[in-house]
Amino acid sequence: MDLNLEGKVALVVASSQGLGKAIAERFVKENVNVMITSRNEEKLKDVCEELNSLQGGKAHYFTSDITNDKDIKELVKETKETFGQIDILVNNSGGPPSSTFLETTDEMVVNAFELNLLSYIRITREAIPELKKTKGKIINIASSSIKEPIPGLFLSNIFRQGVVGLTKTLAEELASDGILVNTVAPGRIATERIEYLDEARAKRLNISKEEIDKNSKRKIPLGRYGQPEEFAKVVCFIASGANGYITGSSILVDGGMVKSI
Repeated sequence: MDLNLEGKVALVVASSQGLGKAIAERFVKENVNVMITSRNEEKLKDVCEELNSLQGGKAHYFTSDITNDKDIKELVKETKETFGQIDILVNNSGGPPSSTFLETTDEMVVNAFELNLLSYIRITREAIPELKKTKGKIINIASSSIKEPIPGLFLSNIFRQGVVGLTKTLAEELASDGILVNTVAPGRIATERIEYLDEARAKRLNISKEEIDKNSKRKIPLGRYGQPEEFAKVVCFIASGANGYITGSSILVDGGMVKSI
C-alpha cells in the first residue's frame, strides 16, 4: 500500500525517547521530514543523528518545554522555517506521575493539566494555520485510560479524557478545512514509561515487579507487551494519505487488553 507520505513534514512532540521517538523513526523510514522536540538537548542530538542515518526523510530538532507557550510558538515557527510546511502534527507528552486521588496535590493536578492537555491545545492552535494550507492530520497520543481507568493513575485517567474531548471537538470544527483529527491510545507498550508504572505499582502492592509483569501479560489476550514500532505503525497509517475518512476516532493499540465495547 502506498501511504503517500514521501516529502510530507511531521512535527512530533516529546520525541527524544519512548513512543515519540518510535513515531519519528517510522515517519523517517517512510521518507517524511520530521521535527523532533523535548527539553533534553543531548538526547535530541543523539536521536536526530540516529534518524538521519536511516537514509529516509530528514530529521531536525528543536529544544522546547511544551508547558511554556513561548517555546511552543518558537517550535512551530522553527518547523515551518526549516521544512517550509507542516502536514502532520503528533501531540504527545510524558505521562503524569502515578498517584491515587488522595495522594494527588493541587500542584500535581496543575502540572499534569499543563503537560498533558493544555500543551496539546496550545500546540494545535499554533499549528492550525499551517495545517489548513496542507489539509493536514492531527494525531493526539493518549492512553488506554480513555476507555478504562487505570488504578493508581488518577491524573492520567482525568486528563486523557480531556484529550478525547479535544479530538472530537476539533474533528468537527476542522473538517471543512480538510484536517483529520484522531486519538491513538497505547495499552501496555514496552517503554520506559511502562517500566516506571510497573515499579510504582509493585511498590504500592508490596510485590515484585516480575509478578506485576506476569499479571499484566496474563490480562492481555496476545500475552505480551506491544513494541513501540508496532504502535508507531498505527500512528503512521492514521497520519498517511491512505487515511482519508477516519476522523474523531479513538484507536486503541493494546493487544486486546481493554474489554470495554
